[in-house]
Amino acid sequence: MGRVIEEARMVLPGVQALFGFQTIAVFNEPFKQLPMLVQDCHVAALALVVVAIALVMMPAAYHRQAEPFHISQRAIALSSRCICYALAPLAAAISLDVFVVLQMVTGDTTLAACGGGGAFALLITMWFGYPQLMRSKLGRTG
Repeated sequence: MGRVIEEARMVLPGVQALFGFQTIAVFNEPFKQLPMLVQDCHVAALALVVVAIALVMMPAAYHRQAEPFHISQRAIALSSRCICYALAPLAAAISLDVFVVLQMVTGDTTLAACGGGGAFALLITMWFGYPQLMRSKLGRTG
C-alpha cells in the first residue's frame, strides 16, 4: 500500500496545480476573446481534471470510510486501478489545454489540433502503451 500512496502523492499535486491554472485562465481577458469552441475545450479539460482528482482521491476516502483499521488486498487493488484510470482523463485534459494554448498563441486551428492530438498520443503511449508492452514482455497478467 505504501507504493500506491507514494504514487498518489506524486500525481495529486500536479493535478491540483493544473486545476488551479485552468481555473485562473478563464478570468484573463484574452481567454474571453477566444472562439467559443476553444473556450468549451478548456471547460471540458477542467471537467476532466475534476474526474482525475476524484479518481486519485477516491482510494483515501474508501480507506478512511470502508476499511479504516486495516489495508486489504481489495483496497490496494482499488487504489492502483483508480490511479491508473485517473491518467486517461488527465491525458485528455492536458491535450485539450495544449489545443487551447496553441490556438491562442498561433490562431491556427489545424496546428492547435495537431499539437493537442500529438500531446494526447504521446501521453497515452507513455502512460499506457509502454507499460502494457513491458507487462506483456515480462509475461505478467492481471
